[in-house]
Amino acid sequence: MMNFPVLTGDIGGTNARFAILIDANAEPKEFPGVRTADFASLEEAIQTAVFDRTSVRPRSALLAVAGPVDGDEIALTNHGWVVRPKALIEAFGLDEVVVLNDFEAQALGVVALGSEHMEKIGGGEAEEESGRVVLGPGTGLGVAGLVHARGMWIPVPGEGGHVDMGPRSPRDFAVFPHVETIEGRISGEQMLCGRGLVNLYRAVAMADDVAPRLSTPAEITAAALSGEDAEAVEALDMFVTCLGRLAGDLALVFMARGGVYLTGGIVQKIVPALKNGRFRAAFDDKAPHSALLRAMPVHVVTHPLAALAGLAAYARTPARFGIELDGRRWGRV
Repeated sequence: MMNFPVLTGDIGGTNARFAILIDANAEPKEFPGVRTADFASLEEAIQTAVFDRTSVRPRSALLAVAGPVDGDEIALTNHGWVVRPKALIEAFGLDEVVVLNDFEAQALGVVALGSEHMEKIGGGEAEEESGRVVLGPGTGLGVAGLVHARGMWIPVPGEGGHVDMGPRSPRDFAVFPHVETIEGRISGEQMLCGRGLVNLYRAVAMADDVAPRLSTPAEITAAALSGEDAEAVEALDMFVTCLGRLAGDLALVFMARGGVYLTGGIVQKIVPALKNGRFRAAFDDKAPHSALLRAMPVHVVTHPLAALAGLAAYARTPARFGIELDGRRWGRV
């Protein structure tokens, strides 16, 4: 059991969001999110975003970090910050700091949130205590599994966003050679995140021998949804198709009869594209198990702070979740 008040934080590559949970029965007090690029360190961001705005002094911190949690210095995968729990304890007078992977927190959020925070993208009804998958294109591509065993929900973090992606259709074989690689390979994250959408757009333009006129994910998304740029339309179609393929692969890995959950700001903005049939067709196209996939529901998580909701659920009722804290909890010496 963590000591209240608990500071919760969702630390991503682009944004950091914070809340304070006064006690196990209170609603979280949320603070305006901040951009990681605006601060030299996590400590500086917490001071400005939280401690300069409230007189409440947390005794514990429960943080979700966009990167693997390994050792006393935890580097973000897509940003220069390094999270140092011992320094946080010293800087803010905390009793303890617990650090989880950001998609563990997203997985906890799937359990914590109700149907009013979900938008369904086809499939049947979820089996209540069956495996689930959480997938989130954002600054990078986050992936986690969620399994139910021994009366607990157990999140399974990993780096599934870095699996290989390959061409399948004739058009894929024309476009994929132009997708920017990392050391010669195309990973999921090279296509299925903000910069991945830009990579796809540029690759489509190069395949068509057209000069790309758009440069940001927001511009490409807007132009695709309005239909005003043919390359943007195709890039977004390819994005949702490849997202469907990967989501279906992960659904098979985890036998996700409890559903697949898409999280983050990008998917919330492209729900019309996710509903145009391409995503679901690619998700279901898993012979010889297509019937199994067709029965699995997919949901877009529409809550803007799903990870913080998941962290709050864990802080309130840790016995509900099977989270191993060895090497991920630091206390005052």
